Amino acid sequence: MQTPARAIHTYLLAKDGNRPHLLRGAFAASAVLEIVVNDPAIAFPPLTEGIDAIADVVSRQFGRTYENVYTFCLADPPGDGDLAFTCRWLVGMSEKQGGAVRVGCGRYDWSFQPHSFLVERLCITIDRMHALSARDLDAAIAWLSALPYPWCPARRAAAAAPPVVPATVIGYIADPHAAAAGA
Repeated sequence: MQTPARAIHTYLLAKDGNRPHLLRGAFAASAVLEIVVNDPAIAFPPLTEGIDAIADVVSRQFGRTYENVYTFCLADPPGDGDLAFTCRWLVGMSEKQGGAVRVGCGRYDWSFQPHSFLVERLCITIDRMHALSARDLDAAIAWLSALPYPWCPARRAAAAAPPVVPATVIGYIADPHAAAAGA
């Protein structure tokens, strides 16, 4: 049975694992993806319409540049009948060329179709994105791979963060009001 939580989990598996075919199990054919970037360290198109274009942006193009991707929703999953859901997120990954690490955080705003619970609109707000050295890869991946995927309590992620993670990221994920305030 499709649920909002299953749609979100499927999206994360598709994005993180570069599996664009999975997105048909998460998004409606006419879905809309909006990306609000509040940090100059990364760029995405602001608006993408349709499942094929969304798959290209979040999986194919993303997968050409990044690997070792771990994305977490820093909240409990949505209820089975929820048509809207907002949560903060945390992502860590490495660049395929050179191995530099990126750690970022922001907010997801999800809207689901009634009955099918496929995503009809997703707004991704990127509030922080930090580049770390390739020498920080082992510490970052050890941290990320030990966290519960994809639903992770924010305090657990913050408390377990290694010293290589910038304080601004730790502060953002530890503060439950950060995303609401646009911090």
